[in-house]
This record gives sequence, structure tokens and C-alpha cells, in this order.
Amino acid sequence: MNRRELLKMGSIAGALSMAGAPSVLWAQDKSPIKVGILHSLSGTMAISETSLKDVALMTIDEINKSGGVLGRQIQPVVVDPASNWPLFAERARALLTQDKVAAVFGCWTSVSRKSVLPVFEELNGLLFYPVQYEGEEMSRNVFYTGAAPNQQAIPAVEYLLSKEGGAAKRIFLLGTDYVYPRTTNKILRAFLLTKGIKDSDIEEVYTPFGHSDYQTIVANIKRFSQGGKTAVVSTINGDSNVPFYKELGNQGLKAKDVPVVAFSVGEEELRGIDTKPLVGHLAAWNYFMSVKNPTNDAFKKQWAAWAKAQKLPGADKAVTNDPMEATYVGIKMWKQAVEKAKSTDVDKVRPAVIGQKVAAPSGFTLEMDGNHHLHKPVMIGEVRANGQFNVVWQTKGPIRAQPWSPFIEGNKGKPDTVAAARLQELESSLRRTA
Repeated sequence: MNRRELLKMGSIAGALSMAGAPSVLWAQDKSPIKVGILHSLSGTMAISETSLKDVALMTIDEINKSGGVLGRQIQPVVVDPASNWPLFAERARALLTQDKVAAVFGCWTSVSRKSVLPVFEELNGLLFYPVQYEGEEMSRNVFYTGAAPNQQAIPAVEYLLSKEGGAAKRIFLLGTDYVYPRTTNKILRAFLLTKGIKDSDIEEVYTPFGHSDYQTIVANIKRFSQGGKTAVVSTINGDSNVPFYKELGNQGLKAKDVPVVAFSVGEEELRGIDTKPLVGHLAAWNYFMSVKNPTNDAFKKQWAAWAKAQKLPGADKAVTNDPMEATYVGIKMWKQAVEKAKSTDVDKVRPAVIGQKVAAPSGFTLEMDGNHHLHKPVMIGEVRANGQFNVVWQTKGPIRAQPWSPFIEGNKGKPDTVAAARLQELESSLRRTA
């Protein structure tokens, strides 16, 4: 391009700019695309959330090294809400209004997600949420890459009731005192009643975040188990899992007597525990580090190399887990959607996320549904002495999430199909106006 042509192009761009039209040079924008990383890096949830921040940075680095998105690099903006739920909302607002991020990857607890939800809906932001939850939500501003109850909690309890899972007749529901455990256990209690389990054979106990003394509770579990074949369903979150599992070992409560199935304990949480006394206890997830397939082999190798290069704590024994996989998949889906939309604009990216597919480390290709939830496989793993899990049961393939469980009283008039249809209708209108 000669000087005359360059001046002509500049004049056209200036005229269009003065007229309120975007510059014709927009396609040459090479500025970074900012995304938010919103995870607790301190406080009671740091034990679980820090690794999600790190795997997000690893995934972003991978994408940047392969050319970025739309020819632009991704710039992560990392903030620490410090396990302080109101602070999540403050940090989310700052990410959207001050840092102008295109999307946010973050939160773990449902109370943190509920804290930020009004902010994302008010400001039309986009949140990718990577952890299992109670299933009573479906926001147009959130993509749920963790499990709904029918992709984790309900199959796990069905397994415990089956002959293969020990044929439990009594269930002890133990959780941290906040919305996810209480709502999930409400679903499970209603489900157990449909399976012939009596209310008197269901015990329900909650402890606060950061609780560390489980001596009395474990003794009560042992006492409750004297009334018949018993299993424990644990929705304990954060660093309270360490003293709980240690107390199981201290009191000799073995899996062959009273199996525990956990929904928030994975490889990362077990790193700080002597797992030998816990062999045989269970966890229900949609991915385990131990699954064997080429995609997972590459994912584990990539993570181990990243952890070593970044000198992360415990890098010599780096582990992967389910929410890390969900974070990885979510970022990949967002990238693909931006490229499909040819834009980072939320109203263009949102409909483009639906239908995106990613070959996941679980060994399955995961797809984003119109209800903003991933199709996911369900796996139940048994704790090994080395802190890994042996998969003892799994679905044949990914299953569709069913938010708004029919087992919750009052939701019978709001089946998932109706809610999904409404959301898909909204997305179709957005596509027409995009």
C-alpha cells in the first residue's frame, strides 16, 4: 500500500468514526482479550479452588501459544474473593465494569455463584461455572460445566442402594451448612422415599464452613449404622474434608462396614490425607485422573509439566480432578464459540456456545446443551491407597442434565423441558438479531 492509499484509508476511517460507525481498521485489532479468573485462593475453599485458577492459566497459555483467539492473545485477570461470599459479587462487578473482561471462569460453592449471579445478569456478563451444584438454576448468563443432580447425586445414591453398591437400607446425609448440600439433600431425601427408604432411616447433619471436629459426628454415624446396612452421602466442602476423613480413620470406620460417597472430594483434597484407612470409600464425579485414554494422558502430562514449570506446591505429585477438567472444557468451548461468532460480544458468543463440542479428558466428547448445561458421563470411583480412584461404575456415555429436579416439592409444574424450550427460544431470537 503506497502513501496515497494509506492516507485515503485513514480519511475513510476518520469519516466513519465521526459518523458514529466503527473504524474500518477494526479487523486489525490485536489488543489482548481479557477474561476473569474468579476463585478463592485463600480461606477455607482455597484447598479446592486454587488448582482451578492454575489449570485455567495453563489452558489460556496453551491457547495463546497456538495463536490465541481471533488472532489475539488472552489476558487473564486473576482475583481472590478469599472464601468471602459477598466479596465474590464485588470482584465480579469489578471484572465486568473496570477490567472489561469478555467472560469469567470461576466460583465453586453455590453460595458464591448465587452471590455473583445478579451481577452477571444486570451487566450481561458471561460466567462459566465448573462445579457440581443443586440444579435449581438456569441463567442465560451462566454456562454450567459441572454436574446437575441427575449427573452425580442421584446416580450415586442409586448405586449405594443397589446390590453392587452394598444394598444400603439407611442413609446418613452429612454436609456443609449452605445451599448446595441442603438443597441436594432435599432432592435425595425425596428420591430415597420413592425407593422405599423410610424417613426414620435417613439422618441429616450439617456443619459450618471450616469445621474441624468430627469426633462426635463420626461416633453418631457408627451408632446410626447399628440399625441396618448404612451408607454416608457427604456434601462436605473445602478443607473440612481433611479432618472428617482423618476421623473416619481414627475411629476405624471402614468402607466395608459404612461406605462414604463424597460429591466434593477428589484427588486434590486427598493429597493431604493418609488414604490407606480410606480404601474403598467412594466419590461420584464425571471424571477421574485414573481414567485411561489418550486425551487424559495428554492432559495429565500437560498439567504435570505446567505445575513443575510454575513451581506450584506439590508439583512433584501433581494431580488432576473433575472441576479442573470442567474448567479446561469450559475455556475451550468459550474459545470455539468466540471463533464461531467472530466476536467477543456476549450476545453473539452466548448462542454460539450452544452445540459446541470438546473431546474431554474423561474420554467422552462433551456437548453444551440449549439448557446451558453440559452432557456429562457419570462415574463412581473407589479410593485407592495411593490417593487415586478406581472407577467401579459409570454410564455408557454422557447424559443430559436435568436442572430443576422433579424431586423438589413445588417444581412439578416447571419441568426441565419447558425451561429449556424457553431458553432455546430466547437464544434463537438472539441469533436472529446478532
